[in-house]
Amino acid sequence: MLDYDVLKLVWWGLVAVLLIGFAVMDGFDLGVAILLPWVGRTDEERRVAINVVGPTWEGNQVWLVLGGGAVFAAWPLVYAAGFSMFYLALILTLCALFLRPVGFDYRSKVHDPRWRSFWDWGLFIGGLVPSVIFGVAIGNLFVGLPFRFDETLRVSYQGGLLEQLNPFGLYCGIVSALMLAMHGGALLLLRADVVVAQRARKAVIGLALALSVLFILGGVWLMKMDGWVLMTHDTFNAALTPLQKSVRIVPGGWLLNYTTWSWLWCVPVLALVMLLLTALGAWRGRHWSTFLASCTAITTIIATAGLSLFPFLLPSRSDPTSSLTLWDACSSHKTLWIMLLVVIIFLPIVLAYTSWVYRVLRGHVTIEKIREETHTVY
Repeated sequence: MLDYDVLKLVWWGLVAVLLIGFAVMDGFDLGVAILLPWVGRTDEERRVAINVVGPTWEGNQVWLVLGGGAVFAAWPLVYAAGFSMFYLALILTLCALFLRPVGFDYRSKVHDPRWRSFWDWGLFIGGLVPSVIFGVAIGNLFVGLPFRFDETLRVSYQGGLLEQLNPFGLYCGIVSALMLAMHGGALLLLRADVVVAQRARKAVIGLALALSVLFILGGVWLMKMDGWVLMTHDTFNAALTPLQKSVRIVPGGWLLNYTTWSWLWCVPVLALVMLLLTALGAWRGRHWSTFLASCTAITTIIATAGLSLFPFLLPSRSDPTSSLTLWDACSSHKTLWIMLLVVIIFLPIVLAYTSWVYRVLRGHVTIEKIREETHTVY
């Protein structure tokens, strides 16, 4: 059995993998929905875009469920405090996500253009709102959240949705939406009909270049922001002990990890390179290289955020000592070990059947195919 502190670190990595898996796999579903009004000017063109992701989007939601379940089981205090503070934001996200299954399943059942236009915009909202809110949530981690624990570990919090829409939170929301839209465009470039793919190509080039600029500006912004720094912590081998540490807030604190371990700079540099390669690949019409560069860009952008926050999971601005880190917010040693065994068994199964599904459904979606199978496709 692995040591407790090692298991805590392993689960930090596993949760990061699950969240990145969601961003990469379900991200292009959300991105295609965001681009739908622009890449499809006729009903058939919009059906092409919808059918690129329609058969697989439900399976991709598995990554979101796995990520939420992993947070609940591995970091119960994070789940309790975080989901309480983002309650209204999560309700908005769920309401937007409700539009997706209905939009996919019922949009093309009625031939009325007004009906189809309504659900096209419903799918757009179902893609845009979650993308923005997920980014806003990440941005608020860097700003700090208004919560504290008392001596019995009861959590109290202030603020609400409007306070979460702060400048840095909105910036991260915009970055998140643009990033997933770029990723959706990369998938359309790979699998959609020529006309739709050409419009997606232009979108990918513009979005990737815009993200490159925003990513650099975000780094400069972080240099000027206050960051949380873990000063002392004596409970690496204890469970649920958030108050047994000391934390300071210092200017530029979120970049101290890159000063301590200079090799970490490879991650944000790689993210910037991958964004530029995504734009270059789209410009040159290299479909697969564009899509793979987009996947890598998303992975490294999220990794950059995680490495900047490390070891913090939920920083508190009301009481820095109450901030939750991967060392003091974890479940027991036995719980983490049993869950690790479950992951070792079932994650390869998830990856195997996902790979099989995408292999079966590979190929281009064309307008001719939509016309031939108009009663069976979305």
